[in-house]
Order: sequence, then structure tokens, then C-alpha cells
Amino acid sequence: MKFTDGYWLMRPGVSAHHAASVADAVVTDDRLTLYAPVGRVTHRGDTLNGPLLTVDCWSPAEGVIGVRTTHHGGRAPRRPEFALTPAEQSAAKTVREGSAVELISGELSLKVDTEAPWRLDFSAGGRTLTSVGRRGTGFATDAEGRHFMLTQLSLGVGESVYGLGERFTPFVRNGQSVDIWQADGGTSSEQAYKNVPFHLTDRGYGVFVNHPGQVSYEVGSESVGQVQFSVEDQSLEFFVVYGPTPKDILARYTALTGRPALPPDWSFGLWLSTSFTTSYDEATVTRFVTGMAEAEIPLSVFHFDCFWMREYQWSDFVWDPDVFPDPVGMLARLKAQGLQICVWINPYIAQKSALFAEGMALGHLLKRPDGDVWQWDRWQAGMALVDFTSPAAREWYAGKLRLLLDQGVDCFKTDFGERVPLDVAWHDGSDPERMHNYYTQLYNETVFDLLRDVRGEGEAVVFARSATTGGQRLPVHWGGDCESSFEAMAESLRGGLSLGLSGFGFWSHDIGGFEGTPTPALFKRWVQFGLLSSHSRLHGSKSYRVPWDYGDEAVAVTRSFTRLKHRLMPYLYRAAVQARDAGTPVMRAMVLEFPADPACRSLDRQYMLGDDLLVAPVFTEDGSVEYYLPAGTWTNVLTGERISGPGWQRETHGFDTLPLLAREGAVVPFGAVADRPAYDWADGVTLRVHTPADGSTVVTAVPLPDGSGEAAVFTTRRSGDEIVVETDSQLPWNVLLVGVEAAEGGVPHGLGTLYVCPAGTPRLTARWS
Repeated sequence: MKFTDGYWLMRPGVSAHHAASVADAVVTDDRLTLYAPVGRVTHRGDTLNGPLLTVDCWSPAEGVIGVRTTHHGGRAPRRPEFALTPAEQSAAKTVREGSAVELISGELSLKVDTEAPWRLDFSAGGRTLTSVGRRGTGFATDAEGRHFMLTQLSLGVGESVYGLGERFTPFVRNGQSVDIWQADGGTSSEQAYKNVPFHLTDRGYGVFVNHPGQVSYEVGSESVGQVQFSVEDQSLEFFVVYGPTPKDILARYTALTGRPALPPDWSFGLWLSTSFTTSYDEATVTRFVTGMAEAEIPLSVFHFDCFWMREYQWSDFVWDPDVFPDPVGMLARLKAQGLQICVWINPYIAQKSALFAEGMALGHLLKRPDGDVWQWDRWQAGMALVDFTSPAAREWYAGKLRLLLDQGVDCFKTDFGERVPLDVAWHDGSDPERMHNYYTQLYNETVFDLLRDVRGEGEAVVFARSATTGGQRLPVHWGGDCESSFEAMAESLRGGLSLGLSGFGFWSHDIGGFEGTPTPALFKRWVQFGLLSSHSRLHGSKSYRVPWDYGDEAVAVTRSFTRLKHRLMPYLYRAAVQARDAGTPVMRAMVLEFPADPACRSLDRQYMLGDDLLVAPVFTEDGSVEYYLPAGTWTNVLTGERISGPGWQRETHGFDTLPLLAREGAVVPFGAVADRPAYDWADGVTLRVHTPADGSTVVTAVPLPDGSGEAAVFTTRRSGDEIVVETDSQLPWNVLLVGVEAAEGGVPHGLGTLYVCPAGTPRLTARWS
């Protein structure tokens, strides 16, 4: 939200007041409280008839400093609040030298000169990260009498800003106005399904605004050298999160707000959907599943979209008997073929649903202030919302889903949750403006907790569209409604990378696009991209996404890349464990992995998949692609071609390849099984070794399927021309020296030389030449 009219003037009806100096500072061992008048104080009379801001400063965890500015402190507490996990003991200390007061947390410090004009300096590593200047702390009122708290943090020359949730506008946020406000706006607008009041910059820090309601950002827009954020409230709280690297920033931020659960191994396989408004019944489902098997395309999850229920009755959680007369038998037959089952749900109850009258009678539906149930006719006729602020309503809703789990359903697509009204009275008294964004969190927690309780720890997964801070704890999320075009494919990736820089570890999208029907070329290119994402789902709106509808080559491409993903499972699951343990996303913007390379700062059409693989999807009909390689020798995983960076590359690819490159020195574990994602990844694993540097040592861990530890650990060393690989594994394993011609003891392979190590082999010695 903008308050000024250029540099000199305010907008009509707007009055702004900013902290001018420090009138008093209360310093304890681990906390600062500053009292700041909004005008110049030269004598006692200036202390009268004017505001005095209270600015509290503390540290919830090492390397994180919180600042809360309050105008009028008498306002009653508002719900909901983000669930944060601060350190058990204070991480801060204070230092006072003359007029300077400093709060120190790890390497991060906040310094204030109490005798100078108002200024807060956040520093680390011997340099200032960002500062709050003379217009940086204050409040504004508008012609309607609304009261806004605001903060401005300085931007350095060339500093780039990222994050704020899954956003489809330009990847670098500089110059944008962003409202943190849930909306069902598709992937081609400035609106977002997943709004997160957290951003990070390439200067070594991030900022989390601890406010679940609407937060308005002006990112180098209203004032081009500042990031401004404001809320309609009497107080504003934010945390500066130090890195120094982007990964460090995400680690500290997710330690405070939560890290993702580890999705089950089967969820990383291919998901196939009925699509949305297409015609389908059990015969259709059987034809799809049989067709995938006959095409030798491994399928892991089958998804039933909305019309598994009767029209006008979403959600009543009852199978349409005209279409699925024997749901229990049907699910049993599908599961006998090794499939997991997902069904679509939403948090709304249509008036025609039997659950409407039941929920209304029990008081589980959201009400207006006058006590009537809130309803409208958009999406479902006369629909109401479940009031998840009521524990009884959550238990009631979960109980309906539990019946589906008993039938054989394994997970839920938790759709919607964005269009949450304001003219309502929540069961627990929550503030409607704050609950608008937070509703999705309660909805998805209800479903995820049920799955964890029934299916067990490590077996819970949802396919969610909406989210806010904390939603990363409840994977997986997908990008929402995109068109079937190369432009929408690119905007989807842009949104996913932005979400990853907002603390979310797992992400997916509708392969082929949702609205419209993809061309065969688009479908095949999107299949490549989709199966090189953390999670992969074929889904559309008015048309099916079965590969044979797009030609024989589409079948071959889907088969090839599904099998490739399954073989990459020991590598991908290791990246998934990193997301759980450190908050590092599986799909990583290039700036996250290469923060020191200036060329990576704005790249949004390529990404790192885990630590070592670069993916550059093809966004053209003719197969032409342009991408950037950081420094080092990179090897195409599919062709074996070596390319030296840094520099831009222009290539043309058929549908059997794309730029999928292993970085220099990478040791990538490939599993031995290609027809499913869940297997013993250490049994017969092949370590693909790519251009190791002389003197290098690489440790490669193959995780256990539940992520509780390591099934095997391999150490690869190069000394001169000698390569030594050692392991504690008692299972058979292999080493592929990529790009090395056949040598003694090895077997020629299309990509290099393969060494086969029988079970119990502790050590392999080979030559790199």
C-alpha cells in the first residue's frame, strides 16, 4: 500500500508519523525497549499532545532479531497467530557504550544511537545488512480513518528481493507492489494462492513479518531504495533473519516457523488424474490404469477429481452411486495393482449436501455476525464453510474423511481455501481479517493430522493449493490453475521457485496445464519438467492427460522420464531429507545454490534439483532452449556431453532429451529399479561419478525409505588418476565413471566405464583417464 505521492507529498487524506529519535531506552540483559517520539523534542512542551512509539527488540533464536513497534498498546489480542518455535533460552545479549545500544544474537546485531536521529542498523560479518531510517518506523492514517503501522528497510545498490510466497509475477520482486492476501487467481495474475510474509535478499538476510492478515509490500516501488511493509493494526512485528547464505537464511526461518514433514516414498512416483469436468466412471479409470500398464508407464497414484461425488453436493464425501456403484471394491481392485488412491476434497459444504443440515445443526459452519450461516452461490450452490476454529468442527470434518480412509483412500487433494469472507463471526472469536489468510492452515492441518494418525508417521501427504506461513509443514503443494501453454509452464516454474525461497520444500504442478488442451509438443516438454519436479501429476480440466492422447512419442517420453525419476529416488529422497532437516527445497532457484554468481540472481527458467543436478526445461515448440551454466565442467546426464561454464548455452533438443546436467565433482546415486519409486535404494545402487577434481572427497549417503537414517554410505576420493570408492554396504553396488573410456576391470557403458561390485565389496580402486 502506498502512502506517499512522490517524494515530497502524501496521498490525499493520508497523514503519516515516523519515529524521530529515542526518548528513552530500557536495556536488560537480552532485550531493548525504545521509546520514540514522532516529532522533534527540544523542550518539555514537545512531549505533550503527540504519539510515542514503543519499539521492543529481542531475539527468538540465534541469528534472528525481532522488532515490534506499537502505537496504541491497549488493543485486545487478536487471533489467530502464527505458530512459532523460538529457542528455549534467549539467544541475545546487550551492550551499551555511551549513547550506543546494541542487541547481539550470534553474528547478527542491531545497533541504535540513542542521541542521534532515529535509525536502526542490522549488521553481520563486519557490514551493514539493512537499516531503518528516518521514515522507516511509524504509522499512517487515511481518509477513511484506518490506521496502518509501517516499516521501511533499506535496499543496497543492486540488491535483489525474492519470496513472499508462490508468486507468478517477475521472479525478482524489486519494483513490485505485493499484497499478502489469499486469492483464487490462477497462475497468470498478480494474485496468489500461497501468500507468505517472508522475503530474502541476496545481501545475506531475510525478513519475516509476523502478521497472519493482510500485509502490503512496496518492494522498491513507492520508495525505490526501500522495502516497505504495512499492516492495518496498532502494532507491527518483524524478524530479521541472518544467513549469511540463502540456505542459512531458510534454515533459520524454517527453524522458527516449521519444516516440512517427509512425504512417503510412493508419493514421488507418477500421479494420474481423472481430470476435472471430463466424463469418467470406473470403466474410464480401469481403461486409464490398464493403458498405463500396457504402455509400460509406471503409475504410483490414481487421483479422483471433484466429480467422484454427486454434482451440487460438494462436499458430502459420498461416492456418486450412478458412476461408482462399488467404490470399496473398485479401490481394492486398484490397490491390488500397487496403486495409492487420492480423492479431491474442499472445505466447503453445498446446501444440497446432507452435511449442510448436519453441520448447521451442530454449529460447525461459519456464521455471520447475526448468527446466520454464511452462504453464497459461487463454486457450489448455497455453499458454506466449515469453521475450523472450532475443535468440534475439525473433529466432525475429519470423521467424514476417516470413513474414506477406511474404504481404501490414501491421501487427499485439499483444494481451495482462499476465498474466505470477512463479514463473519468465527467460533473462537478470531479476527476475520487475520483468519482470511490463515484459514488454509487450519484446513490442511485437520486433514494432514488425520492422515498421520490413521496412516502413521511418514505416510501422510496432501496435495494442497493454498498455504501461508507454516503451511510448509504439511506437504505437498501444487501450483494451481494454469493454462496449457508454454508461457503458463514457465510462469508455473517461476511460482514454484518463489515458493521454495519462502520456506516450502516440496512442490508440483499440473503436467500439460490445467485449462485447455496441450499440443503434443507442449505435453511432452511438460512431462519432462514434471517428472524432474519433486512431485509429478498428470491433470487437466476439460481434457484428459493420458499420454496416448498426445501420440506414441508422448507415451515413450512419459515412460522414459518416469523410469528416470524412479532410478533417481536415492538422490531425490536425500534432497527430501534435506528439506525436512534444514528447510532447503528439493527444487532450488539458481541463486539459492550459487549465491556468489551474479548471473544466477534473476534466473527463473532453470533450477537445481537437489545439490547436483541442473534442469533447464524446454519452453519452445522447436526444442530450442537457452540456459546458463555456473563455473565448472557440467555433464549431461542423458547424453554424457560435457560443457564448461560459466556461460550461456543455446541448444536444440529432441523430445528424448533436455538440459539435465550434473555439476563438476557430483556423485549421483542411481537406483537399480525403474518401475516404482519405493524399493531398497541401496541394493544395486550405481554411483555416477562426474569429473572429480584431484584431491577431492565426496560422501554419498543413500537414505533409508523412512528417512530415519542411512542405508549405505559411500566415500569417493580422487588422487591423481586414481579413484577410490569405499563403503560400509553389504549389498551389491556399482560405480559408473562418466566420460571415462573402458579401463581394466571395468565394463564399457554408453556413458563411460562401469565397475560392478558384488555384495560385501568394501572398496573399489579405478583409474580416471
